[in-house]
Amino acid sequence: MATMAECRSALDRLSDNLAGADGDVRSAASLDRSLSCHIKDLDITFTGRLADGRIQVLDTVEGPPPRRAEIRLAMTGDDLVALVNGELNFAKAWGSGRVRLEAGFRDLLKLRSLL
Repeated sequence: MATMAECRSALDRLSDNLAGADGDVRSAASLDRSLSCHIKDLDITFTGRLADGRIQVLDTVEGPPPRRAEIRLAMTGDDLVALVNGELNFAKAWGSGRVRLEAGFRDLLKLRSLL
């Protein structure tokens, strides 16, 4: 089971990957939205913003997200680490329910290039 530190490191690596991306991925990452990532097996939530092509983690709280973020992710810590390491396909994980992504319809359309 991934630790809280490993999950935070994975989010930082994901942020670095988004910041260095080009084309459609860069465009999708340019949204300015509140973001939460609930790590189900650890029962913690990283909260922050997707802004300027980066994920900015602002807080870590116990339990589910205290507020409804505009973009909401939920998964296990191992799945987060595997996604960032390229070992788990996001679209397949989302389609099978291993990863949950919730956002407004327009944001989902924009984020589909990340899949």
